[in-house]
Amino acid sequence: MYYASTASSKAGTLSPTMNMQPYTEDQNDALQEVVNIAMGQAGDSLARILGNFVALSVPRIRLVTVKDVIKTVTEMVDAKAEISAVRQAFANSLRGEAIVVFAQAGADDLADLMGYDTELDQSAEQELLLEVGNLLVGAVINGISDTLETDLSFSAPSLMAERTPLERVLVPEQLSWTHALLMEVNFTVEGRDFKCHLLMFMTEEAIDTLRGILDEFLEGI
Repeated sequence: MYYASTASSKAGTLSPTMNMQPYTEDQNDALQEVVNIAMGQAGDSLARILGNFVALSVPRIRLVTVKDVIKTVTEMVDAKAEISAVRQAFANSLRGEAIVVFAQAGADDLADLMGYDTELDQSAEQELLLEVGNLLVGAVINGISDTLETDLSFSAPSLMAERTPLERVLVPEQLSWTHALLMEVNFTVEGRDFKCHLLMFMTEEAIDTLRGILDEFLEGI
């Protein structure tokens, strides 16, 4: 029920200036494949609950600095546009957080896509955003965990922002990391206003841990 673009995309390598060993080409390729699978599962889950064809971009993977995070994300999301966002942390073998950013027009379209024939109040709208955000994050985390055969868990979703400009949501001074591995994809529904973006940040420690997990994965192929 969903479509994933077939354009090529490579995971970003770690810059030597960050005092971290770059991923090898094999590690990059493996990570891209794992993320493609996980994001595809998320797209399929979204298509099933919306009952509509869902298109998703090629998942993009790269290293970002805390100073660059706004610029990086606004390549997919208009910084001036109002958005709503759901946030969840994940932990165990890898640590980080996932954020699902809903373009406001898409958030407004969500109730209709979900089959509601009456206007929702604010509380019901919030619950709907939390439900869809949790569905997407859960599908991605479980997909990564299953493919890499590693233990991952995630927290309950929380509403990070509602009808707020993106530039006021991801504030560098409020983020607790210096560098992070960013994995991102956008989902759209053909013929509708719905659009959302899933962002996963893995912190410096997880970047190094992931290297070993990818090596074990490659050895098992």
